[in-house]
Formats: sequence, C-alpha cells, structure tokens
Amino acid sequence: MQQFQVPQFIDVEDKIIGPLTLKQFIFLVVGGVLAYFIKRVFPDIIFWAVVIPMGGAVAALAFLKVNGRPLSHTVISAFKFYATSRLYLWRKGQKKKPLKEKTKQEVRPLGQIVGPKLTKRRLEDLAWSLDVHEKFKRQ
Repeated sequence: MQQFQVPQFIDVEDKIIGPLTLKQFIFLVVGGVLAYFIKRVFPDIIFWAVVIPMGGAVAALAFLKVNGRPLSHTVISAFKFYATSRLYLWRKGQKKKPLKEKTKQEVRPLGQIVGPKLTKRRLEDLAWSLDVHEKFKRQ
C-alpha cells in the first residue's frame, strides 16, 4: 500500500522573500515607492507628516490580522459593504399550503390507537431477549 505525505499547514501562506509572504512584500514595496516619490516632490515637513501615517497603514496592511484574517481582507469587505445598497424590502407573497390537513376521519380517538399486535411468539421473543440481557449484565 502506498503512503503519501499530507500537507499539514495548507492555510498558511508560503514565505517567498525571507520571512515575508508575497502580499506582505508587495505592500511594503509599494509603500516604499510611494514614500520615495513623496520625498522627491514635497518638502521635508510635508514628507514626514504624510509618510509616518502612511507607513503605519502600510505596516498594518502587511502584518496586522483581524479575527485571523489579514487586514486587507477586512478593508475590502468594508468597502464592499458601504458601496452596496442596504435597502431590504419585505414583499408579502402567497401563503404556503400546509403539508397535509388531517380530516376528521383520519383522527382516531384515544381508545382506538393501533399498535403492533402482541402475539404469543412475539411475547416469547421479548421474554428471551430480556433473559439474555440479564445474563450479560450479571457477568
């Protein structure tokens, strides 16, 4: 019989570049490139005022997890939630028919409940099964 190795950590992303996953690396590279262009265009005071919060946001997107999911998934879900309409209307439709209505003929009085017939053979089988169970309980 052949044996196969089963992967153990299928829900963990692969580490591509050092200890970083591909997504984390892309977030950090994009943040670094944006910081470089901001440094080239704006004076130092504006650069630091913009880059420090942007760096925190990029680091949070790359490394922070909310309820076991990356922050990027949470941000995308929030955008989808606020972008779609949330107007729920209740439309009264047709009533569903009951599965089966019992007629007065089908409803039996309490004294006429039909059950399995108790024959002599059935009574002997029940007595024998009770005797067998009693013997096994004692042992």
